[in-house]
Amino acid sequence: MRHRYKILGGMAVLVFVLDQASKWLIMAFIPEYRSVMVIPDLFDLVNIRNRGAAFGFLNRSDIEWQFWLFLAATVVAAWTIFALVRTARYQPWLFTCLGFVLGGALGNLADRLRFRAVVDFLDFHIGGLHWPAFNVADMSICMGAFLACLLHWRQSSAAVVSREGTVL
Repeated sequence: MRHRYKILGGMAVLVFVLDQASKWLIMAFIPEYRSVMVIPDLFDLVNIRNRGAAFGFLNRSDIEWQFWLFLAATVVAAWTIFALVRTARYQPWLFTCLGFVLGGALGNLADRLRFRAVVDFLDFHIGGLHWPAFNVADMSICMGAFLACLLHWRQSSAAVVSREGTVL
């Protein structure tokens, strides 16, 4: 039972440290609301604050209840992850994926508690198309959730194959 929590916790700590270190570097070297061009017409580093959810969702609003909503969502997500890890059979890859999600959620939670907003700094754009700025925590949450879904899908497909001998 301990091994599953070591995998989850180790990955969560790694993601949290990378997220917070990258945000610290951005805040130390790029003034707030400024940008540094890295690849012309494609990628900039910026220092902005996002009061909304991932990728700027609900960012235009500066309503106090949003802080509490996102705080509650993080607590529910963390509780759900621990419940999944506790009840799942030993699946190191699943625990790794959930560690990505947990570490990212905790990284953004730390920002919300300190700044009442999340520090975003990765800014991609092509011509007039612009993707909302994001950070390491956002990437980790999305990547962990996607990989966990992919892992579940592959296991479900393998179960169908082993049960019936053919893929549906």
